[in-house]
Formats: sequence, structure tokens, C-alpha cells
Amino acid sequence: MNIKFKAKLSVILLSTCLLLIFTAFATAGDYKALKDVQSVKTIFDFRDGNPEYALVHIKLLHDTYKDNAIRAVTEKPDFVVVFMAGSVNLLSNSREGFSPEQKKMLEEMDTVIEAMAKDGIQMEICMFAANFFGVAPETISPLISRVDNGWISSIGYQAKGYTLIPVY
Repeated sequence: MNIKFKAKLSVILLSTCLLLIFTAFATAGDYKALKDVQSVKTIFDFRDGNPEYALVHIKLLHDTYKDNAIRAVTEKPDFVVVFMAGSVNLLSNSREGFSPEQKKMLEEMDTVIEAMAKDGIQMEICMFAANFFGVAPETISPLISRVDNGWISSIGYQAKGYTLIPVY
């Protein structure tokens, strides 16, 4: 390679790197609501029992956790998801009553839940709802903690300063 080509390539690579860095900072600064925020502690009250919408919501939740704007506030946000109401049906590995399309969505949801657990997002399932909907405890992933009453968890997290986000 000749010297001029190497110089041009170096300038292009440097420019690309700087553009990426500045884009990350610009993205973080786009939210006036995050100005002066010191930490991010959020509880998601997850009740969506429709496989299609729940998959969209769980992906959005995970993307929010990884978002540059959130990471600009704190490198490791504190997210908790409490599954309540009809959403508990989607957490069982027993997929009876779901169409083949819905089963694929639930498998994808399982993959996102695994990634969320790996990233440190805490997840709980309301066993009152699980019992009400007939979800057997042994069919629930061990990545999701069991709590007797999701409302009590929600009350506790909010009392500790967590922001409540409803996912219905």
C-alpha cells in the first residue's frame, strides 16, 4: 500500500471512531428528563399476557436497560421485572393452548429473559397469579424468583425509591 492510501484510510478510521463516540454522547444528552439524574432504579409491573405484545415489551425493556442514555446516567441501572396477572402464563415451559406462531414468540421471549438475567436484571413472578392461572411452579424458569404476592414486591421496591413502569 502506498503512503497516501494509508493516510486516507487512517483519517477515515479516525473520523468514524470519533463520529461513533460523539453519537453516543449526543444520544445520552437527548433526554432532558435525565438531566441531573444520579441513578436509575426501576420496577416494571409486567402484566401483558398477549405473547406478541409481551415479546415487544420484553425486548423494549431489555433495550432500555442497554440504552446509551441510561448508561450515561449509570453504568449498571437497577431494573426489576415483576410478572403478574396474565403474563405468568407466558413464563411456563408448558406451552399448551398456544398456537405454533405464539410458541415461537414465547421461545424468543425465553431467549430475551435469559439475556436479561445474564445482564443482571432481576425478575420475579407473582405466585398468587401463577396459582390463579394454574401455572405449575416447576414449569417456571429458575432465572425468575418466586414471590408470594407481586403487589408486596412492588410496594417494597417503590418504598426504596424505584420508579414504577406499568407494562399492560
